[in-house]
Amino acid sequence: MAELRLGPLLRYVDGSSATVWVETSRPCAAEVRGARGATGTSRTFQIAGHHYALIEVTGLAPGTAQPYEVFLDGTAVWPPPHSRFPPSEIRTPSGAADETVRVTFGSCRWAAPPDGEKDPVGPDALDSLAARIAADPEAERPDVLLLLGDQVYADETSEATRRWLAARRDLGDPPGDEVADYEEYTRLYHESWLDPEIRWLLSTVPSSMVFDDHDVIDDWNTSAAWLADMRATDWWRERLLSGLMSYWVHQHLGNLTPAELATDPLYAAVRETPDGTDELRAFACAADADPASVRWSYRRDFGRVRLLMVDTRAARVLDEGNRAMLHPGAAAWLREQALDERESYDHLLIGTSLPWLLPHLVHDAEAWNAALCRGDRGARWARFGENLRRRADLEHWAAFPASFEALAGLIAEAGSGDAAPATVCVLSGDVHHAYIAEPTWPRGTGPRARVLQLTCSPVHNAIHGAIRLGFRFGWSATGRWLGRRFAGHGGVPRPSVGWRRTGGPWFGNQLMTLTLRGRSARLRLQQAREDGTLQPVADSVLTSD
Repeated sequence: MAELRLGPLLRYVDGSSATVWVETSRPCAAEVRGARGATGTSRTFQIAGHHYALIEVTGLAPGTAQPYEVFLDGTAVWPPPHSRFPPSEIRTPSGAADETVRVTFGSCRWAAPPDGEKDPVGPDALDSLAARIAADPEAERPDVLLLLGDQVYADETSEATRRWLAARRDLGDPPGDEVADYEEYTRLYHESWLDPEIRWLLSTVPSSMVFDDHDVIDDWNTSAAWLADMRATDWWRERLLSGLMSYWVHQHLGNLTPAELATDPLYAAVRETPDGTDELRAFACAADADPASVRWSYRRDFGRVRLLMVDTRAARVLDEGNRAMLHPGAAAWLREQALDERESYDHLLIGTSLPWLLPHLVHDAEAWNAALCRGDRGARWARFGENLRRRADLEHWAAFPASFEALAGLIAEAGSGDAAPATVCVLSGDVHHAYIAEPTWPRGTGPRARVLQLTCSPVHNAIHGAIRLGFRFGWSATGRWLGRRFAGHGGVPRPSVGWRRTGGPWFGNQLMTLTLRGRSARLRLQQAREDGTLQPVADSVLTSD
C-alpha cells in the first residue's frame, strides 16, 4: 500500500484551480478530493528512487474555502488520523477588483529540532504562524506565503542529520557533514517539512519559493574564481546537480501555473518515463553548463498584485569584466514582465533573495570590492579583494554595480507615468535581520509609485552579536562616511539613487506581511516569542486609496 511520505503542499491557487504536491512511498495514483466536489488525480513520477506527484485540482469556485483530503490508490492518507489541526483547505480568490491580498514573506529557515529538544536559535516564526492559524481558522491568514531562499541548508546540517550522514558514509571525506547527493537532499526536505506545524501550514496556505545560496552552498556563484575552485574538487559537480534536481522537484514545480506545467517539456518527459532521473539530471547538467538555458524566475498575479520572483543565484554572469546579477536573457525577462500591461496591477512585488538596498557602509564596501576584484587597483588589490569577497559575503546587488543601476532604472520606469502602480516593493531576506529602506531619486526624475526595500530574515536562524553591531553601524552617519572612503579608494561613483532607512533594524525570528487592497498597502512585522505566539513589532500604512 502506498504511503504519504511528504506533503501535501498547497502551491498554486487561482479562482478555479490549484496544485497540490506530494511525495509517496511507491508508484501510485495520487488524488485530491474536495469536500464540495473539487477533484484532481495524477500518477506519480520517479526521481532517484523517490515518487512524487503534482496534482492539478479543478472544480473550485471563486471566493470559497473547501476542505480537502488526499488519497493514494483510493486509500485516504491525509489528514492523518486524530490530527490536532483543523482540516486542510483550499481558499480561492474571489476575483473582485477590490479584493484584499495578504502576502507573508521571509527567508532563512533552519529546520526546527524535534519536540522536546532545546532550540538553539529560538522559536520558529513559521511554527508560530501555523499555531495562530490553527487556533482560529476563520481569522485573517496569508493568501500566499513567499519563501525567499534558504529553505534548506545543504552546508549547515543539524546534529540529527549529521548522525544520519555518518551512518551512510565516511564524514572524513569531502564534503564532510554537508550533503553530497540527491538522497541526502531529500533528508533535508523531510527534516524541514515533516515538522508537524510546518506540514499542516504548507498544506493549507499557498506558497511560492525561490532558492538562495544555502539551498546549494554558502556564497554560491559569488565569483568566477570561486566557481573555478569548486569545479576543481571531486564532489562539487554531484552536489550542484543534486541541488538543482531536488530544487526542481521540491520547490520549482509548484511555482508554475497549470498552463505553464502543461507546456513544460521537462515535466512532460519525467512523467512519460518510468524513471525520470536521467531526464532531470540532463536538465541540471545543461543548467550548469549554460545558465541562460534555464529560467528559474517566474511571475504570479494575485488579482491586481503582480509578483516577479527573481533568481539571483544561478542567473549570474561571473566574468569580472562583465559581472551581472542577471544574464541578458534574465534581465530582459524581468523588464518585460515588469512593464507588461502596467495598468493591470496596482502593486508590483519584486522578490529577490538578496536585498537591493543595503546599509550604506555595506553597499559601498561591496561596490569598492567589485572594483578591486575587477583589477581597477592592480593585481595585488584584486587578489586581496577576491579573498575579502569570499570571507565577508560581499555579493549582493551592490557587488554588481551595473545590475544595481539597471534595477533602479527599471523600478523608476515601472513606477512612472499615468499607469504607475501605487507601490513597487523589493522583497528580500538573506541578511538575518529586518528593515525598511526607501530610495530617493534626483528631483524631478523619481517614480510616482512609492518604492520600498522590505527585508525580512530569518524565519528560524540566528545572527552573531558582532554582525548585529556591524549592521547597525552600517546605517549610521559614521558608517556612511566610512563607506564613501572605501568607494573613493576604488574610484566608485555614487549610485544614481539615494536611500534612507525608515524602519528597523529588527533582530529575531520574524515574518513580514503586506496587506494590499486597491491602491492601499499596509505592512506588519511580527516576531516569534518563546510562548509560541507571533507578536507585532511594527505596523505601518504605506499607501492609502
